[in-house]
Amino acid sequence: MRALIFDFDGVIADSEVLVNGAMAENLTRLGLATTTEQSLATFLGKRWPEVVALVETRMRAQGLTTPASFGDELKTAIHRRFQDELREVPGARAFIRAFAHLPRAIASSSSADRLALCLQALDLASDFGDHVYSADLVKHGKPAPDIFLLAAGKLNAAPADCIVIEDSAGGIRAARTAGMTAIGLAAAAHLAPDHAGKLKDAGAHHIANSWDGVRALVTDLL
Repeated sequence: MRALIFDFDGVIADSEVLVNGAMAENLTRLGLATTTEQSLATFLGKRWPEVVALVETRMRAQGLTTPASFGDELKTAIHRRFQDELREVPGARAFIRAFAHLPRAIASSSSADRLALCLQALDLASDFGDHVYSADLVKHGKPAPDIFLLAAGKLNAAPADCIVIEDSAGGIRAARTAGMTAIGLAAAAHLAPDHAGKLKDAGAHHIANSWDGVRALVTDLL
């Protein structure tokens, strides 16, 4: 049986503008002037420890000190935005429930606490149950295949039977390396018009610009 593995930010949750807006505001407040667009270009797709380490490196390069409280304060700001403003990528919930008969999991670079908060905010926590996997659980994040292979193992699914829906080039490469079918989804608010081409260049087997497009592709693949 086929199994579905979903990335989260930019695939299910239209969250990247919220996250990077909060990041830009906090960095600017600390003296490192940053726009939301610059934050997206710098931090998109990275795991939380990588984000914090990169911030510290950039701050040092400018002769600035990163407060010990930075990580906790940024998480608080991001979580507040999620609770107040988070929305799904249009059509995500309907797709997930239309294919509820298939084994499914989330495999994300986001932290476990952030995933739990967002799924609750989007009324999707019960749709995935325990099959929500953060890259905190594996040694190597995307573009390494570790998180996708972990999710497949937990679903008792062979990698060749897994369909991955991803919005990042690194995630597409991870899915391909894992031996899975990779669908590149270019539907979130933060993505530039040429993003679909980047996903194709990264090796996506299929490209969709909406969840309706994903639905048609998955139906053909079953």
